[in-house]
Amino acid sequence: MILSINPENPHRRHIHQVAETLRLGGVIIYPTDTTYGIGCDIFNRKGVKKIFQIKQRDSRKPFSFICSDLAEISNYAQVSNFAFKIMKRHLPGPYTFVLEATKIVPDSLSTKQKTVGVRIPDNKICQEIVKELGHPLVTTSANLSGEETLQDPVEIDETMGRMVDVVIDGGISLGEASTVISLVDDHIEVLREGSGDISWIEQGY
Repeated sequence: MILSINPENPHRRHIHQVAETLRLGGVIIYPTDTTYGIGCDIFNRKGVKKIFQIKQRDSRKPFSFICSDLAEISNYAQVSNFAFKIMKRHLPGPYTFVLEATKIVPDSLSTKQKTVGVRIPDNKICQEIVKELGHPLVTTSANLSGEETLQDPVEIDETMGRMVDVVIDGGISLGEASTVISLVDDHIEVLREGSGDISWIEQGY
């Protein structure tokens, strides 16, 4: 099912509908400020397992997740003063920050090193979904293994709509993945260059 939601002013009823789908273990495809993502409630094992199957991904390579704000991130990751200052300056935005996980994070979403990737996209639709759900949302690019990420939600629905419960049409995406930056041990390491500018690292943050 494809559901159109206004990206500037998401309708409350639509957001509630999507959140209810997630609470029931549903999987959705939704817009972010980078690519479209596939997501579910991070605490719903059924949904997480389904996304691993859709992506044909090794369970030892966990997905990142979206939080509503920095306060929520601190529930799921160890946020030092150093990390907080950097994230406050650059979030919401096209970055995934890797931090040490807290004990509340499900094992399926943390690495062997007990780290997690967290995001706050600059996109009202996914921000409102996370707030309404009350839990972070799994995020991974909306594409099949080895295939390019699609930008048009109509094409995404034609290709992957049968695999998920809802495809949200929030307009054409930028089509480039987020920049992934590790802040573990208060050390900045760029793990993947993407749509987020990294010139600020050389400029002293």
